[in-house]
Amino acid sequence: LSILLSLLVPAHTTRSPDCGGILTPSGLRYLAEVSKPHAESVLRRDLMDSSAPAPSPTSPSRNQIISVKVDKFSLTLIPDTGMRLSIEVDLGITSAPSATKEMRLSILADLHVDMNPEGNLELVTSDCKPTLEEVQSTEQTDRSAPHKSSGSDVDKQINVEKICLEVSKLLLFPNERLMSLAAPFPITPNCQVQYLPLAAPMYSEQGIIISLQTTFQVAGAVIPLPVSPVPFSMPEPARSSPSHLILAFSEHFYTSLFSALEESGALNVSLLSSLTTATLAERITQMGSLFQEDLPVVLQAVSRSSPHVVLEEDKATVQLFLTAQIGAGPSLSQSFLSVNVDVTARLHLSVADTRMIISVAAVEDIELSLATSDVGPILAALLEELFLPTIREEVPAQINKVLRQGVFLPHIASFTYTNVNITIHKAPCSVLLPFFLPSFLARDYVLIPCNLQLEARTG
Repeated sequence: LSILLSLLVPAHTTRSPDCGGILTPSGLRYLAEVSKPHAESVLRRDLMDSSAPAPSPTSPSRNQIISVKVDKFSLTLIPDTGMRLSIEVDLGITSAPSATKEMRLSILADLHVDMNPEGNLELVTSDCKPTLEEVQSTEQTDRSAPHKSSGSDVDKQINVEKICLEVSKLLLFPNERLMSLAAPFPITPNCQVQYLPLAAPMYSEQGIIISLQTTFQVAGAVIPLPVSPVPFSMPEPARSSPSHLILAFSEHFYTSLFSALEESGALNVSLLSSLTTATLAERITQMGSLFQEDLPVVLQAVSRSSPHVVLEEDKATVQLFLTAQIGAGPSLSQSFLSVNVDVTARLHLSVADTRMIISVAAVEDIELSLATSDVGPILAALLEELFLPTIREEVPAQINKVLRQGVFLPHIASFTYTNVNITIHKAPCSVLLPFFLPSFLARDYVLIPCNLQLEARTG
């Protein structure tokens, strides 16, 4: 089996996706809707400024654009190719105080997202066809029918080639916003997450599909992956989704996240027990010879191995492997026990704005075993009786404090997520044959369908 896997699946130790997203046709329609006022503002500025009459007595009758109104603005998907932008703009034009006419500027442009040499995504125009037509007045026989205006002064004043060169700027997600997708986001003061696109997006009937590789940085340095990831394929919805965007995160993503927290020391916690050295001495006789005064007992838990996240159908759990040093004194200067603690806890996932809120909802299993002891052998049952209540209550509480700010999801600036629905899926076992390979690679994942919402401008 391992030989077959090595032949079918190339090794991706450093360049393998572990999450991704699909911008659906519904999402494209929403982006066009919120881009329409922006496009009208840009065109009004460009067209009206360029048509302002020159302050010269030699050109008193020069045409001037006095109004710009975007009547139609649509963005549609072209499978396997990209997107098509269609714009219709009504122009009001005057050449003298009493003479006005209406023109219609139509723009049809093909766009796609490419990856530049720096590794950033950028919007590229592959084709653009502008036309300028005069709209006949209501007094004319062919009512409101446009006709081609050829060689007029207005044609010469409107630089349609320039509009086509900058047509991508009419959308609300130009290249500056696409670059923000790969910005590093903080998790804790010294731990960051970054989503790096691996290639230009693909275009299917379901939407625009992008694969991302997550890197985690601790104190500015990228940490190595805890285990080699299984190549992750973005699961496509079986039918058209009403959501604007569908995000998916592999099991490996969550394991890497908790490993980064472990590497940064965020999972090392100090737990104050209700026990004291005097109460322990009643159950462990050798305690009395170590401490002459009654001191509070402190547990300091540190990771002894990388955490592991397991995704099942409708369920996510994290496995923590800790070692708890048990002692007394403010700085744990007198440690007398070392206990291995294996915790399996259920995770709860939610989304707020553009952050995924991860919390430990319930502890499902805890195993304690004695590692070292300065007070003689201690039975497992006594360890659990003395320390299990504190560990069961305090470890999840401390981890939730670390995670309470949430983990930023991949997003572009000025947009947040609403109408979020999170589901957890476990991929069924399948026969490993070449034509089954894509479904085999998808593995277990968290699916987050959501809608986009443009943030209101402030100031």
